[in-house]
Amino acid sequence: MGRAEKGDSIDGKTGRKKKGRGKYRKLLQHEDVRRWYDNLCRGSKVTADVYLRRLGLISETTGITLQEIVKKAAQDERWAYNFLLDFVTRMEGQNHAGSYIASGVKAVKSWLSHNGIELKRKIKIRGVGDAPTLKDKGTLAQDRLRTLFLNSPPEARCVESLIAQSGLRPEVIGNYDGSDGLRVGDILEIKVRNGDGNGNSNTIAFDRIPCMLVVRKELSKAGHQYFTFMTSETCEYLREYLYRRIKSGEVLVPDSPLIVPEKSRRPFLTAASVGKIARTYMRKVGINLRPYDLRHTFATQLMLAESRGMILRDYRTFFMGHKGDIENRYTTNKHSLPETVIDDMRKAFARSASFLQSNSSLNSDGVLNLRDESYKRMLLLAGYTEEEIDKENILRLSDEEIAKRAREKLLQSVSNAAAVQNNEQKVIPLDELPDYLSKGWKCDHIIESRQQVIVSCAGHTQTDHQLTISG
Repeated sequence: MGRAEKGDSIDGKTGRKKKGRGKYRKLLQHEDVRRWYDNLCRGSKVTADVYLRRLGLISETTGITLQEIVKKAAQDERWAYNFLLDFVTRMEGQNHAGSYIASGVKAVKSWLSHNGIELKRKIKIRGVGDAPTLKDKGTLAQDRLRTLFLNSPPEARCVESLIAQSGLRPEVIGNYDGSDGLRVGDILEIKVRNGDGNGNSNTIAFDRIPCMLVVRKELSKAGHQYFTFMTSETCEYLREYLYRRIKSGEVLVPDSPLIVPEKSRRPFLTAASVGKIARTYMRKVGINLRPYDLRHTFATQLMLAESRGMILRDYRTFFMGHKGDIENRYTTNKHSLPETVIDDMRKAFARSASFLQSNSSLNSDGVLNLRDESYKRMLLLAGYTEEEIDKENILRLSDEEIAKRAREKLLQSVSNAAAVQNNEQKVIPLDELPDYLSKGWKCDHIIESRQQVIVSCAGHTQTDHQLTISG
């Protein structure tokens, strides 16, 4: 490890020089620079660090200190204008991106504004609206997403699925400096029971799926609280990951970080480490996209679902954390929406889950393949709902198992209809037997397939009033 120079930033826990930002932090030894930096941090520490690096680079390459820039600009505003024009010309000549050059100009203007000097002249920068790093952005087909999940360890799977299937930004999972991030308590419908050695075992369960996940305003890029949902696949990955942590001896409480760093003393992952985790395993399976493209995949898949009438645009916008009509209503009502609206949003997300999950049966165009389309029609005719088909992942079963499920459902539907019309026979799940026994039915004998024939105790004969219990 290199020796830290005076003015470098040192991590108090590790004793190491902070990477990336230490080079120009010696500028903060000057009290006025420190005041300017601290003021920017109150709005965004990310912006403060970027501006500090830009000013440090400009000062280093021009040989002019920050204090000299202020002095010369105060004496002659035209000097400041020409100074920035020369900076832009020099950076463009070195083929820097327009957005990079613009951030340098903003940094200088911010520093001058802090010192009471306002530059109102406009400076044109070529390609300032371009984003070179986004030119090759793409989405992951569901089979590629599945390959990624299968080749990632539990921690990485959780990170990848939260971004790709819930639409989270990396900095929501862990913020810029790893001081905050998603917590277990941000998942409203999760139940965690830590084993106590007295017969109570470790348990991770979800009351409802899709499960609601709240993004606090401290983690939101737009600065407002919102919520999204987690698919059954994401819930399963989280269950596996959290169970391992409990089994290793960790006691999970609502404030516990949802994802913890393995080799850091920080309580949460940093946004950079979230991206690094996803990128590492994406590269291992030959996916040459950015980690942020997982979020782009979420947006694209929900857009496909919207085109098929499964979800409203306003819902999609809200789940992405963008401002809109739903967000405005949610914020105005102090993070509250009518239960009917939340329920409808949950159902819309559930309908769209087949577009998001890697174990879905959609092809690259967002259409069910011929086999699954045929089986889905058969299951719907047998009495299943689309929500039941998606939740139970029935289309992922073997042909024989799907046919068996359809027969059982059809028998149940026919028997239930007969019970309503003739009051003779009904098929119910086994766990409902106590309720029926309390109403006067009685169990007569067990028949094939673990079903039971029940005869009422109200004076009916065995053929008059039968109740079949499905195991």
